[in-house]
Amino acid sequence: MAVPKDPVMLLSFLNLKLRDFYSSLDELCKDLGLEEQEIISKLKTIDYEYDQARNQFV
Repeated sequence: MAVPKDPVMLLSFLNLKLRDFYSSLDELCKDLGLEEQEIISKLKTIDYEYDQARNQFV
């Protein structure tokens, strides 16, 4: 599965997946073969952080 490289598109992609298919960022990353810290760092560049209680980037 192709994961968007652009941080804004990545944000939209991840929040959709988290909302509809995964109960945590850890589960999503393991299933899609992504590095969790890399995702967190990339989205931090556009001032978004993962909120575990909401299970989304805010």
